[in-house]
Amino acid sequence: MDLKIEKKDIRKFSKEELTTFFTELGEQRFRANQVYEWLWQKSAHSFDEMTNLSKKLREQLSKSFEINAIEEDKIQKSLDGTIKSRFRLHDGHLIEAVLIPVPSDNRFTVCVSSQVGCSLACTFCATGRMDRVRNLDAAEIYDQVVAVNKQSLENFNHQLTNIVYMGMGEPLLAYKNVLKSVEHLTSPEGLNMSPKRITVSTAGIAKMIRKLADDGVKFNLALSLHAADDKKRDRIMPINEQNNLAALMDAIGYFYQKTRNRISYEYIAFQNFNDSLEDAANLVKLCKRFPVKVNIIEYNPIDGAPFLKSSENNIDNFAKYLLGREVMVTVRRSRGKDIDAACGQLANKD
Repeated sequence: MDLKIEKKDIRKFSKEELTTFFTELGEQRFRANQVYEWLWQKSAHSFDEMTNLSKKLREQLSKSFEINAIEEDKIQKSLDGTIKSRFRLHDGHLIEAVLIPVPSDNRFTVCVSSQVGCSLACTFCATGRMDRVRNLDAAEIYDQVVAVNKQSLENFNHQLTNIVYMGMGEPLLAYKNVLKSVEHLTSPEGLNMSPKRITVSTAGIAKMIRKLADDGVKFNLALSLHAADDKKRDRIMPINEQNNLAALMDAIGYFYQKTRNRISYEYIAFQNFNDSLEDAANLVKLCKRFPVKVNIIEYNPIDGAPFLKSSENNIDNFAKYLLGREVMVTVRRSRGKDIDAACGQLANKD
């Protein structure tokens, strides 16, 4: 009876580990470089694609390893050009990524997921109602970028310009894999994208923000703030109970001091909850400790959530108040609402 040999995911191996594998096979060390290039520069999803390796060597790789690539499961196109993709992972779980094209600004952004589900239970977010099943591997995050870049080229004849880790899950709870994915995306041995074009968003985990600083990351940081006082933030984001605003401001100040990377606050405007001028005044106080940009985001209602979208008039007055006090601010109108692709709507709906 043949015993089935359990194959290992080759993209979990470092180049050094691949070098050891090939030398133990009696192959030249440069074979590891060739395979690594196929995996991370050329985004190969099968060993048959690796045409500068002999057929025998490709067969040997197929016996020992597998490539757990994500697979396209469903594509939805919004009237505004936004494209939402649902991907099936090798273990059957589903995640979503979104292409947000803004041709007028020459911006083509992919919003990637970092976890299957989410554990933070933010009251306004559809993903927060899902259980967190597991963290995504670095390669599964990388694959989202590759797939959506292909979509951008096919639909808009333009490569991606920006990557935001703002999809399903909390990136700083998938810390190791998120940083590894950024390495593959930005390395000359990978896709060679600029880290300045990458923004990692967090709901606010102070000790992990400090770890980002200590690890000397080059990408930008966004805090999903959504309320500028602890009482309100506690109501909508349970994580604030262990990571209050004072702790977060200290951590982000430390991050800025050590990295000088760009920081932004994401602020969803809810009607009669956080959209008053008093709320704006509280927000201004949080913008004076280090340079920060505020992105005011239209709320996208989800089933069962007790919130309404703030009026355009309130949002405009809120933004004017910030601008009048020398705070950089952008009002982001929702994209992809008609396909549940907007901020807070990702939930693997059919």
